[in-house]
Amino acid sequence: MSYETLTYAVEERIARITLNRPERLNAINEAMPGEIRAAVDRANDDDGVHVIILQGAGRSFCAGYDLKEFAEAETPYIQEMPWDPTLDFRHMKANTDDFFALWRSYKPTICKVQGHAVAGGSDIALCCDIVIMAEDARIGYPPARVWGCPTTAMWVYRLGAEKAKRMLLTGDLIDGREAKAIGLVLDAVPAEQLDDRVAALAARMAGVPRNQLMMQKLMINQAYDNMGLAGTQTIATLFDGIARHTREGMAFKKLAEKEGFHAAVALRDSGAPIPDDID
Repeated sequence: MSYETLTYAVEERIARITLNRPERLNAINEAMPGEIRAAVDRANDDDGVHVIILQGAGRSFCAGYDLKEFAEAETPYIQEMPWDPTLDFRHMKANTDDFFALWRSYKPTICKVQGHAVAGGSDIALCCDIVIMAEDARIGYPPARVWGCPTTAMWVYRLGAEKAKRMLLTGDLIDGREAKAIGLVLDAVPAEQLDDRVAALAARMAGVPRNQLMMQKLMINQAYDNMGLAGTQTIATLFDGIARHTREGMAFKKLAEKEGFHAAVALRDSGAPIPDDID
């Protein structure tokens, strides 16, 4: 198979899926969600694979949705008013389900994070079973300030209510050290040790029979299903569409079109009040 946005390789029972848009910090475009799912399915269909590592080429894991594509230009994720929320839901639910192939995978998934796992990039990372970060890497969901809601909804399931609120009511980024300290990720190590730490954990898992890995993972995941994960993702995905069509959300899009997404993001993350209109 050939891919536009990632590469796929297998060695010693480990499949490596590498997001491969380094010139855009592996930002998510229209093709990437479906290709992630296809690569995960490919690994699950291969009896020679026991473990999947998800990583990003270059200096960042994933900088979120490509705002050059989605904020500055026309996009199906922003409609003229009145808007159809069911159309928006169909688009975003498809992406959510594609990312969640990592969680639903019968084989363990380990995410390696260097640089950034931001916005939609954090959605992807937190869909993996285990996340290991470089200590100086950053993770968070800044669109929680305006124009977004994390559709995979994994923040609350990994952190609990209070710490999830701390992250999503501010949109702050935290580094790997803090992410480990609050239990968001399994480990954070110096950047020069990241590859070895991930490889060692994957190798340890790769020695376990596939059936054992599958049973343990399914048993743990069903506990989250019983906690209402599917329903939480439904409302999060609906809210994500609503967030893009509020007065403030439309103003953010207008600013991105007018002055570029860097200016819009700078205002969003500045701490200043979010405007509900842009002249």
